[in-house]
Amino acid sequence: MARTKPTAAHLALVRALKEHGCKPSPTQVERWQQEGWLPKSSTWFEPGSPTIQPHILRRALMVALTVRQGRGIGWTGWSLWASDATPENAQRLRTALVAHLKRPLARAGIDKIPTGNSNRAFQARRAAATKMLRNRRLPRRDLDETLRAHAAEVGLELPRLPDALPNVFHRALMDPSVRLLLGGAADLGSEELLEALEQAMPNHTEKIERVREEHRQAELDGTDLLAQSPWGHGIPGMVRTVETADDRDLCHAVYTCTLATGALHDLMRRSSADPEIIALLMRDVMWRRWASVGGITPEGTPGLAAVALNTVQYLTEPDWAADLGRYMALMHALDVAYPARRGTLGGGLEA
Repeated sequence: MARTKPTAAHLALVRALKEHGCKPSPTQVERWQQEGWLPKSSTWFEPGSPTIQPHILRRALMVALTVRQGRGIGWTGWSLWASDATPENAQRLRTALVAHLKRPLARAGIDKIPTGNSNRAFQARRAAATKMLRNRRLPRRDLDETLRAHAAEVGLELPRLPDALPNVFHRALMDPSVRLLLGGAADLGSEELLEALEQAMPNHTEKIERVREEHRQAELDGTDLLAQSPWGHGIPGMVRTVETADDRDLCHAVYTCTLATGALHDLMRRSSADPEIIALLMRDVMWRRWASVGGITPEGTPGLAAVALNTVQYLTEPDWAADLGRYMALMHALDVAYPARRGTLGGGLEA
């Protein structure tokens, strides 16, 4: 079937992008619009003018520079969907978030999590956990110590965080973490998780003992703190959180989490020239609660899964969400104090 001719709007945007060194075809611009990365073309122009509005041009530049041949746009696309907050884009986000929350199951070939409280169901979930961990490579890293070593090379001493988890992928944590994802708190008591933390953090016994006492006191009051966490009902609970969230709440959560992730990545890049940035980021409690365990995301699909988990936490923990907003204010202040040669907070582009 013959293609229709490019619209005047598409051609105008192509011309504007070429002035900034990008050379997309009208077909590519049309696809970006079909994907929801650009809004309706009727909103692109200044009133009564053929000029593309600056915010539309910045957005198109972001897409053009992010999209690569054979690669997806990643969480930048999620951020663009969330910024529009249309019902269609909210559904796009729901579908993408659920897919990435279920990614560990898909990788292990698990079609459905066994349900029920019977011993048979429990054993089936244990077998599924074993399947998920089979042949899994576990990164060995202590991010804080790595950054501390690099900073020491330029004479900067970074703060030491006494209760930070050195490696979220520690082998001792993998089995209880996977069991928690499959069966939630019903399959994994808080004591098992604390015992795993003792192995992963052998120099933090006092902190772990304080947490253990908090759980004991809560149990005496009839409360299961682990069940109240975002991970307390496993992947099914996280999926349910995304599927039942109000459209605007979901879009706001995704937009905030992606903006924060972009800002953190941008500042981390700048820190090679200005290592003081790392010191200031680490002094805030959100370095331990978010940045070092879920904010500094890897490339590709694992990074999308991390953003999906952050979104669930944002939706379910108001205090954590408020702290992330406060941390974003700190990152904005650092963006101003340590300006980059190119770009702005969160990887934005100047038109």
